[in-house]
Amino acid sequence: MSAPYSTPPVQEEKQAPEIEGLTVDTGLEPAGPTSSSSRFQVDLVAEAASAADKTPSTDSTLASGDKATPEGPEPAAGGEAKGRFRVVNFMDPSGASPPEVVPAEGFQNGDTVMSEGSLHSSTGGQHHYHYDTHTNTYYLRTFGHNTIDAVPNIDFYRQSAAPLGDKLIRPTLSELHDELDKEPFEDGFANGDELSPAEEAAAKEAAEPKGAVKFGWIKGVLVRCMLNIWGVMLFIRMSWIVGQAGIVLSCVIVLMATVVTTITGLSTSAIATNGFVRGGGAYYLISRSLGPEFGGSIGLIFAFANAVAVAMYVVGFAETVVELLGSVDCIMTDEINDIRIIGTITIILLLGISMAGMEWEAKAQIFLLVVLITAIFNYFIGSFIPLKSKESQGFFGYDSAIMMENMGPDFRGTESFFSVFAIFFPAATGILAGANISGDLSDPQLAIPRGTLLAILITGIVYLGVAISTGSCIVRDATGNGNDTLSAQFMANCTDAACKFGYDFSYCKGDDGQYNCRYGLQNDFQVMSIVSGFSPIITAGIFSATLSSALASLVSAPKVFQALCKDNIYPGLEMFAKGYGKNNEPLRGYILTFCIALAFILIAQLNVIAPIISNFFLASYALINFSVFHASLANSPGWRPSFKFYNMWVSLAGAVLCCVVMFVINWWAALMTNVIVMGLYIYVSYKKPDVNWGSSTQALTYHQALTHSLHLSSVEDHIKNFRPQCLVMTGYPNSRPALLHLVHAFTKNVGLMICGHVRTGSRRPNFKDLSNDQTRYQRWLLKNETKAFYTPVFADDMRQGTQYLLQAAGLGRLRPNTLVIGYKSDWRDGDMMNVETYIHMIHDAFDFQYGSVVFRLKEGLDVSHISEQDDLLSSQEKTSGMKDVVVSIDMKDSDGDSSKPLSKATSVQNSPAMQKDDDDECKAATKPLLKKDKSPQRLNVADQRLLDASQLFKRKQGKGTVDVWWLFDDGGLTLLIPYLLTNKKKWKDCKIRVFIGGKINRIDHDRRAVTAFEEMIEPYRLKEDDMEQDTAEAQKASEPWRITDNELELYRAKTNRQIRLNELLKEHSSTANLIVMSMPLARKGAVSSALYMSWLETLSKDLPPLLLVRGNHQSVLTFYS
Repeated sequence: MSAPYSTPPVQEEKQAPEIEGLTVDTGLEPAGPTSSSSRFQVDLVAEAASAADKTPSTDSTLASGDKATPEGPEPAAGGEAKGRFRVVNFMDPSGASPPEVVPAEGFQNGDTVMSEGSLHSSTGGQHHYHYDTHTNTYYLRTFGHNTIDAVPNIDFYRQSAAPLGDKLIRPTLSELHDELDKEPFEDGFANGDELSPAEEAAAKEAAEPKGAVKFGWIKGVLVRCMLNIWGVMLFIRMSWIVGQAGIVLSCVIVLMATVVTTITGLSTSAIATNGFVRGGGAYYLISRSLGPEFGGSIGLIFAFANAVAVAMYVVGFAETVVELLGSVDCIMTDEINDIRIIGTITIILLLGISMAGMEWEAKAQIFLLVVLITAIFNYFIGSFIPLKSKESQGFFGYDSAIMMENMGPDFRGTESFFSVFAIFFPAATGILAGANISGDLSDPQLAIPRGTLLAILITGIVYLGVAISTGSCIVRDATGNGNDTLSAQFMANCTDAACKFGYDFSYCKGDDGQYNCRYGLQNDFQVMSIVSGFSPIITAGIFSATLSSALASLVSAPKVFQALCKDNIYPGLEMFAKGYGKNNEPLRGYILTFCIALAFILIAQLNVIAPIISNFFLASYALINFSVFHASLANSPGWRPSFKFYNMWVSLAGAVLCCVVMFVINWWAALMTNVIVMGLYIYVSYKKPDVNWGSSTQALTYHQALTHSLHLSSVEDHIKNFRPQCLVMTGYPNSRPALLHLVHAFTKNVGLMICGHVRTGSRRPNFKDLSNDQTRYQRWLLKNETKAFYTPVFADDMRQGTQYLLQAAGLGRLRPNTLVIGYKSDWRDGDMMNVETYIHMIHDAFDFQYGSVVFRLKEGLDVSHISEQDDLLSSQEKTSGMKDVVVSIDMKDSDGDSSKPLSKATSVQNSPAMQKDDDDECKAATKPLLKKDKSPQRLNVADQRLLDASQLFKRKQGKGTVDVWWLFDDGGLTLLIPYLLTNKKKWKDCKIRVFIGGKINRIDHDRRAVTAFEEMIEPYRLKEDDMEQDTAEAQKASEPWRITDNELELYRAKTNRQIRLNELLKEHSSTANLIVMSMPLARKGAVSSALYMSWLETLSKDLPPLLLVRGNHQSVLTFYS
């Protein structure tokens, strides 16, 4: 019933009273709770079926919950103001004009328009519309003001390929938070590429298969599980188990098996209710919980086990048919071949039923269940109807004497409690029959827990009932001869329970322990047929049990295998991922399963393979239980199953029980199963499939890393455990390969390595790009098997950014203690203030108690200007499907070289990378590198040498030396780094030579070298003696890097030492693979940057690869054990 308005909707906006800081608009009241019952005002807006329902408004009051029906002219396409209420491009999917009637069923949340039913679209069939964010609802109000911010909606949380509903996109943080550089919407769209709601809904509707068959919890799970658990064992082995183990131990066996399956059922329910479950059953549950390694290994053997189980059940059916044929002398050829013929015909018929579709298969299962339940009732009814003709076969009806006699065990031959348990337990498997078709369930989260647990309860009760019933009305041994009655004179000497009924079956029990009785619990597998009211129904029950189990396995195996192939865990199996028809039936998987099953049917002897299959099922159960324990142990916020009746320790006990049962059933089969699982696990781990399912393994890794990091922080460092943890100023990791490879060589599996990158620029920093780069280059490091972290920062200049990294990089004890930078080889070519910054980076490292390492390679380090690896990386990200990428290195580009900003931005070619974030960089970052119309061009000689040198430390180093010039005691870092380096495989053939300083009475040096040094520093001298003091001081203040005459004279001896050391290095280490040398120190504030840089230049020029090392003068070596 609509309550009309008393005023037209187009009116002046009234003054809104403020309630608890929220402005409430009284110009247009909402339907639903009034301000007295809700603090928030939400305008309810929905689409009308047509524009014909226009109704004038007359009343002035709205009751809570009434519908609002505004009156007024039809709004224009661009939107017409109604007070503060404005609609822009409000579209009706039916093609009608914009609505005027506002029913209360739908609502407007400010950004997304849909019916209330869409909130539950995963379970219901309500019709709903899907609107992209911003498109039509920008000016509509939520909480009393215009907003594009979306209220919570379940459809925002779906995956893009969600099977149970459509995904909607919420506004991004940038769309809500960033400054508006231009109009947010053009032509009414958030961006020009988005479809209209009607087009989007039509596209999704066309993409979804029509008429897919989905099952509820009874038909989909309960029926399948009961049929699989009630196997042939119920009719032809349960009575024999009671005869061997007795009633008490038989009940113990049933309860033990039920405990294992119940715990597994609880664990399955917990995983299934932790989120939407897709097709794949046990594989899906395990892989999404423990990751692709365990999931991939168990999925393959579980699918194979189901395929072979088809053969087992079909052979069981064929054997029963052959026995019936033999009883009437209708054997076709011989027993084995008859089993093969009947088995082949049977599996072809079952394949036809399966391929006809899940609906036909479900109908067949219902029919088989009816037959099976009829057979069970037939047995129980018959047990209450004792007949004289059945007494000679051991059936006397319920009697306390028989029950007491059968209460205890009577193991015969080689049988024992565990051997009997091993025979029974396969009957308890099959609890995953419903979960295996999880993709065909309408609501797996509800169906799997309810159907599985109820099936376990019902089947467990029936098994216990049969055990107690058979033990209470049938004796263990009987001859079947009606003449074996007792006379009155021998009655007193007879002690068996049968004697009470006048029968003596003792003569078939030999004194030597041999039993020749043909009937009774111990001897006749068909005893339930004898007891039943109508024996052919029991035979029909046996047929039903075998065929239903075979049919369930025939459906389960392809479904699990299809899910496995879709995830592309094993390359080459993608062809089996394709589905057909409205239910996405895996027809190729059906054919494969048929072939595997047929191969085992033709063997016709499955006594050896049966325990392996049981172990495969048990391995799956063990991993499902372990998954729940593992997920609970990881304590991930993503682990929140709605099924609460589970416990992590009970699940762990269930996993252990499954493993124990595996070895109890068959120890060699259990070993074989474990070997196969571990082999597949190792294979998948080695292949590293590119999937991320948010597994509990990932969550536990984080939890352990956090725990261990905190534990490390509580323990003081010890010299013996010192390891170099390096902050390497690489810039982009792929721009200085030689520096990256060398540091990685002595930190891999030993210490921490962080690739620092300072990005500077005059324009506003783009932190989103920074975050994307961090993810991209971290992936690049992992792909190139470099154990390092990439950490970029924005800063005003290089020194400030380095200070940020020196202070904040790392976590707890996992923090850098050594700064590694590349040598600034072009320091004389650019602005000398960059040299000032560079030298102050080294001073800052010492101030923060870091060790410092400077690496010089005479060819240079920075290859970004020629290899364009950053653009290549971007191209690979955009074309992730490409396997082989051909790189064309262009030295000329009419549009501007994409690496140009890099070489320009880096203040020096080989100094720590510093990225200029100007507009050209944005263009360069998105410019494609792969240009098919240009052929690769030859590099010039210098660039070719640079590229060759960049790969120097990636190759194995031949026989050579690592020369250590340990001139000053810095705590031992100068000696520790080459030791760690030569421990690696690529450097193991190199010998370490250590040079130390001795007493030098005089320093002999070439006068030409001194002249060269003086010529080098000449442009950087202040020459204060040739100018006024004030002028000199002003120039020194503006150019602090200049060398004063006083400073040059004061440190002349140290200068000469660098010249002489360079001569000695050329004399003794010119052929070394690597030189590691103590780095000279310069007192901060006393030695100018130009002079210090000149020392480093003089010391390191024209030499093999050189590491200048200076520790923080804290001991890192000890000779104590």
